[in-house]
Amino acid sequence: MAATTDAKAEGTPCWADVLLPDLEAGKRFYGELFGWTFADSSETYGPYATAFSEGLLTAGLVPKGDGRMPTAWGVHLAASDAVALTARIEDAGGRVITRPTRVGSAGITALVADPGGAVFGLWQAQDRAGFEKQGRPGSFAWAEVYTRAADKDAVDAFYETVFGYRTRDLDDPAVDYRVWSPRTAQEASDETAIGGRSVIGPAFPAEMPAHFLVYFAVEDCDAAAAEAVRLGGRVTEEPFDTPYGRIAVLADNQGAVFAVLAEPKAA
Repeated sequence: MAATTDAKAEGTPCWADVLLPDLEAGKRFYGELFGWTFADSSETYGPYATAFSEGLLTAGLVPKGDGRMPTAWGVHLAASDAVALTARIEDAGGRVITRPTRVGSAGITALVADPGGAVFGLWQAQDRAGFEKQGRPGSFAWAEVYTRAADKDAVDAFYETVFGYRTRDLDDPAVDYRVWSPRTAQEASDETAIGGRSVIGPAFPAEMPAHFLVYFAVEDCDAAAAEAVRLGGRVTEEPFDTPYGRIAVLADNQGAVFAVLAEPKAA
């Protein structure tokens, strides 16, 4: 499933960043794994390392200011009006963690959670729209929320109410997975898909919270998994094939989990 490059449609993933205890260690890991370069910022809102791939904005690395914060990747969804959107989120049963806050002239951000507890960001773009590269090796490819089966109906209703997603369920009855397309799409299809909802099943640890999983595109899934291990990370789910490409779930050298996706080669 290839994420759309239209980062302006509300509800479309438009940025991803990771909270890390050691920013420099994170830069070494992702710099070698994905070939990213970095520009550091120490503006009013604190230290932040912006990652570039081929000179294009790709992702962000954030040092944790509080050890109680999770070491984790997060996704930001585009908002046309962050204040109005946070109000809709609360009305639909979600929670606002951080109210809309201006980030200089770049845009306005907020942090929210769905009814199942999965946390995600909002980004109302001004000078900075978000991804300049995505869907190509070394950049963001996909994001999906994992929720508990008991929360699934409420979570589905939440995203469809808040963002107006057009949805379809995968044809495989053994897989409980809903694909999202933005409200601007004529229909939900592989071509318009921008994310999805999966379910935390019995194969997952009982203590696993609801969360978003962020995917990055790579040329070779197995090689990326081996490189992550060489760099001090680990493989949490070995490479496997899907109709959309070969996937592995990895953890970086500080424990932040993400996935890599190598799309099928053209015949």
